[in-house]
Amino acid sequence: DPDPEAKKEKKKKKAYVYTTVAHVEHEDASYVLVGAKVVGVLRMILALLFHNRLTAPGLIFLTDGQKTLQAAIRCAFSWWGSLQLILDWYHLEKRCKEVLSRAMNGRELRNATLEKLRPLLWHGLTDQAIRFLRGLDAEQIKKEEAREELIGYLERCQPYIPCYAVRRKLGWRNSSQIGEKMNDLVVSERQKNNGMSWSPEGSVGLAALTALIRNQEQDTWFNTQTVKLKLRPAA
Repeated sequence: DPDPEAKKEKKKKKAYVYTTVAHVEHEDASYVLVGAKVVGVLRMILALLFHNRLTAPGLIFLTDGQKTLQAAIRCAFSWWGSLQLILDWYHLEKRCKEVLSRAMNGRELRNATLEKLRPLLWHGLTDQAIRFLRGLDAEQIKKEEAREELIGYLERCQPYIPCYAVRRKLGWRNSSQIGEKMNDLVVSERQKNNGMSWSPEGSVGLAALTALIRNQEQDTWFNTQTVKLKLRPAA
């Protein structure tokens, strides 16, 4: 028989290192911030805004809908003149598809339901979307708990679901994709290769060095151990 201790070792959960990455953009300039904790990165965002004299109302955060992240942002910037949190459209659509897959009796019903639900959410009609889900025929439902889960999710996220159609027409962002792309470039590209493992300090340290280069701050940092915190036009 295999060694019992070896079995226990295999069953141990993997330990994960978490790094928070924020991409701040104003007009045609941007800056990447990296930290071990969400709260620390939010403080850096605040310092960046003040340093660049971006204190006018109209602060917008595009997020994936994580409850703890939304709560941290509201807490840190509740005093700001105008604060808006927007649920990333890709994550909203993905969540609906995943939960409907568990809720509906088969793929065809799921796809048909999604086709009717998607335009309601795209136009910010969350109340109508919830009524539509509640009005689905019971014979179409495979798992009632999943339907209630999706309804609860939409009710919780309703303040963060805008009219994506209008935003698209105005040329405004509906997605946090650029932030996730920065995470890929700053963290994943260098740290998630096969066989690699990192300590929390090492992971954040390497991500910070990569961010320095993206922000063109490496010379300033190595010469003075400070950064200019200046938004820079995209290369």
